Amino acid sequence: MTLQILLPPAPIATVAESPAAPIQPQIRAGYSPIEMAALPGWEQDATFAALPALRRSCRHFLRAPSDTVIGEGVVARSAAAWHTVCAALDTVADEESLRAVLMSAFVVYGVSANSNGEQNNRGVFTGYYEADLKGSLTRGGSYQTPIYGPPRDLVTVNLKDFASNADAPLSAAPASLVGRVIQQERGGLLKPYYTRAEIDAAGAIATAADVIVWAEDPVDVHILHIQGSGRVTLPDGHVIRIGFAGHNGLSFRGIGGILLKAEVLKPGQASMILVRDWLKAHPKQATEYMNLNARYIFFRRLDPSQTEGGPIGAFGVSLTPMRSLAVDPRFVTLGVPIWLDTYDPDGVPLQRLMSAQDVGSAIKGAVRGDFFWGSGSEAFSMAGRMKSDGQYFIFVPK
Repeated sequence: MTLQILLPPAPIATVAESPAAPIQPQIRAGYSPIEMAALPGWEQDATFAALPALRRSCRHFLRAPSDTVIGEGVVARSAAAWHTVCAALDTVADEESLRAVLMSAFVVYGVSANSNGEQNNRGVFTGYYEADLKGSLTRGGSYQTPIYGPPRDLVTVNLKDFASNADAPLSAAPASLVGRVIQQERGGLLKPYYTRAEIDAAGAIATAADVIVWAEDPVDVHILHIQGSGRVTLPDGHVIRIGFAGHNGLSFRGIGGILLKAEVLKPGQASMILVRDWLKAHPKQATEYMNLNARYIFFRRLDPSQTEGGPIGAFGVSLTPMRSLAVDPRFVTLGVPIWLDTYDPDGVPLQRLMSAQDVGSAIKGAVRGDFFWGSGSEAFSMAGRMKSDGQYFIFVPK
């Protein structure tokens, strides 16, 4: 079968309307060694609270063959090196012994963004949480908003698999394409997947995807799509967890930015708390604005035995509240211990040992992080208000 790939058409504009786009600077990460004792707040953190997160990352590292290379450049290490430090972490019994292992087994590098010869080790740190929703396994009453599993016609193409056979370089292309195949007389055509509006308003995937749970509030579902994981309380009080299982491949637009551009919120009012309150107070307009974010997330029901009290992150391990960080994996190797130096929404310093265990659509850049606050109303309050300047440092085996 011949498969053609059809991309969305480029917008048509005159030369006067469309000046040449500026060349975007190529950003690389820089890694500078630093003494562990010089880390900001090193003496104050209760590092032992991070041990569960570190050990969960180790479970993933231990599955890699010894000769696998983890990371790139100066921070690249063999899986065998990680196996050694993970064995040492497995012997830790208290704060003192953990600090001893960290000092003896790891080296630390500060991370910076290198663009056009300039280095910047500061970046933006936001927060996220595990969303809470009310839902039902069957449709009825107030439970009318579907949370879908991955559609059966969803296709993901990893372009790296085709790089060696491509007629033109793929260096400027995305890493993958997501779409659906339309059967034609002489083969198939890969088209972009349905938008949020087509899925929610037109029911485009009603027969192509299973509904894993029916939710009570569409605004809560939209927030769930942004957060990537959630807890759903069923009518009988039972709680199930759902987690990220895929997306439609279209661009993400933050709902806060959408409402600011529409001027229904003023600058400084785009915290997730105020955004949620506005959307729930204006349900008809909320649908229109939420549909401007074309990105759509699909979910799966999580096995309680695998979540260990927290949702599953992109690294494949259960996240630890206030000790797991979402990063851009192009610059920070998933699973590595990471020292964070920023502050919470109330101005309290967050200088602590964490683990890089998740990613996010909006988490892009060499120095960019998303702090996992956990679940519940307090976690929502902290995550929804957090947007702080900061820096981080990564640990790798000596």
